[in-house]
Amino acid sequence: MDIMLIDDHPLLNAGLISILEGTGIFTVSAQAVSLNQAMDIIEKAETLPHLIILDLLLGEDNGLDFLSMLERFCRSRKIQKPPVLVCSALDDTFKIQSALKLGALGFLSKTSGKSELLKAIDTILCGKVYISNEMNTRLNESSGTYAKFSRREIDVINAVKQNKINKIIASEMGISIRTVENYISKIYFKTGFSTREEIKKL
Repeated sequence: MDIMLIDDHPLLNAGLISILEGTGIFTVSAQAVSLNQAMDIIEKAETLPHLIILDLLLGEDNGLDFLSMLERFCRSRKIQKPPVLVCSALDDTFKIQSALKLGALGFLSKTSGKSELLKAIDTILCGKVYISNEMNTRLNESSGTYAKFSRREIDVINAVKQNKINKIIASEMGISIRTVENYISKIYFKTGFSTREEIKKL
C-alpha cells in the first residue's frame, strides 16, 4: 500500500519510513515538505496514494489548507479522496477539530509509539476515525465550543490565528472584505469576544 508523507522534518520522516516499510505492507511512495510540492505530486500522479500522513506545521504553510486543496482537487477530477491521518506535535484542540471537520480521518501525536501509529493507520484504512484516548477526551470537553461555528467561520478563525488581516482572508477565501467582517462579527457574538487577540486563543 502506497503512503504519502507531508512533513518538513527529515529525521522524523526517516523514522516513519523505517517503521512503515519495515512492516512489509506499506511503501512510502512520495514525500513533500510544503503544500505546493504536495499538490504538485498529487496533480502529476497517475494514481493517488492509499493514505496520506500530514503534519499541520509546515514552515510558513498551514497543513489545514492542504485538506481543502485535496478536497477541491478530488472533487474536480471526480475521484475518491485518499484518507488523511494528521500526525503532528501540535496539540491545539481547535486546529485538530478543524482538521477533522475538513475531512481528516484521524489525529496522532508525534510522541506516539510504533504500535499506535500502525493501529491508527489500520483504523483509518478501514474507513473509521482514529483519535488517541487522551486527545479524544480533550476534544469532547471542548466540543461545545467548536460546535458553535460553521465551516466558513472556522476558516476565518484559523486565518485570524495566523495573524492574517481581513483583506488577505477575503482574497484567500474568495469572498468580500465585508463578508469576512460579517463572519468575525458572528464569531464575536457566539463567543462573547470583542478582539482578535481573544479569537487567537480559541
